Amino acid sequence: MTTDTDLNKILQSVRDFMRDEVYPLETTLLREGFRALLPALAEKRQTAKERGLWTPHLPREFGGLGLSLSEFARVSEELGRSPLGHYLLNCNAPDIGNMEVLLKYGTQAQKEKYLRPLARGEIRSCFAMTEPEHAGSNPVWLSTTAAKDGNDYVINGHKWFASAADGAAFAVVMAVTNADAERPHQRASQIIAPTDTPGFRRVRNISMMGDAGSDFLSHAEIVFEDCRVPQSNLLGAEGQGFVLAQERLGPGRIHHCMRWIGICERAFDMMCEHAAKREVAPGKPLAGRQIVQHWIAESRAEIHASRLMVLDAAQKIDREGAHAARVEISLIKFFVAGVLQRVLDRAIQTHGALGVTDDTLLSFWYRHERAARIYDGPDEVHKTVVARHALRKYGVDVSL
Repeated sequence: MTTDTDLNKILQSVRDFMRDEVYPLETTLLREGFRALLPALAEKRQTAKERGLWTPHLPREFGGLGLSLSEFARVSEELGRSPLGHYLLNCNAPDIGNMEVLLKYGTQAQKEKYLRPLARGEIRSCFAMTEPEHAGSNPVWLSTTAAKDGNDYVINGHKWFASAADGAAFAVVMAVTNADAERPHQRASQIIAPTDTPGFRRVRNISMMGDAGSDFLSHAEIVFEDCRVPQSNLLGAEGQGFVLAQERLGPGRIHHCMRWIGICERAFDMMCEHAAKREVAPGKPLAGRQIVQHWIAESRAEIHASRLMVLDAAQKIDREGAHAARVEISLIKFFVAGVLQRVLDRAIQTHGALGVTDDTLLSFWYRHERAARIYDGPDEVHKTVVARHALRKYGVDVSL
């Protein structure tokens, strides 16, 4: 564990990096897109390495800072204040989840071939689980299969919302390997599929809210057509796909929630600054309006509550594991996603017409983060998890 003093030093270094290196890039991102920034981003990633901030979530033996989940959560909030923050420190989704799974379940050969290049920032990766033919809220319902043939798996299936598949070197694919397993959660496995394998085809980047995105800011549709990979690319044990999925989704929800809180803090700053400077009449700032004051107060309370909830969940995962914190994970997933939507909405309303333009980050986040209430389990599913757990002590049949 890192001492409080050391963690505070890291956090201050991250804040300095964000102020000096990251925020100045955002205007180009909004006006010209991610690809226009690629040379500058490569330079800034090198700067992050030189400042000792690279891959803070990984152990030192893999070039990271060795932070615990709750410690990294604090860093994730700071990085979340910009759409570029996590990428520049090489801890953006889905790479971070793939790194964590490879670290815990990967063989030595898999770590050398996939984890180390990923940790060095030489390649990117994606995660392919959701299928267009089936409800994403029922993850055991999969049609993609991986059939054994000699020493290989032959993968066939259709995936979409494979985040960051554009430019990724490999995908971690959830596929049915044990169709006859007694329990549905034991049917699927996770398999590494290099994207240059014959039969792996990225159909398109899916346009979302008018933006198809590129590179790590994209979500792709993928088809596997007799895509042959060696059985040595299996992650963990066969039929353990959903165990691995929960291993990545528990910490992943901490990552996302703290990133959302970072967005909220940035939007809150923008809201307050605009309200203080914008005059609605000569000498009368917008901040003098009571409704704006209420938006500020409500946002401050919700952000503060969100942070405390997420850090509590992260500490429980650190102590007892993701399975023990299932209820806390569901609580923060729907609660913080809702706070994010409300804070962004208030900030946009405070800015008026300016808030819906691309002259600020608010409209970017409003488009890209509406999905927060859907991905990694829709709000409704997580609310059901929490309610069923609460009702057990009252003898209610949770299957109803």
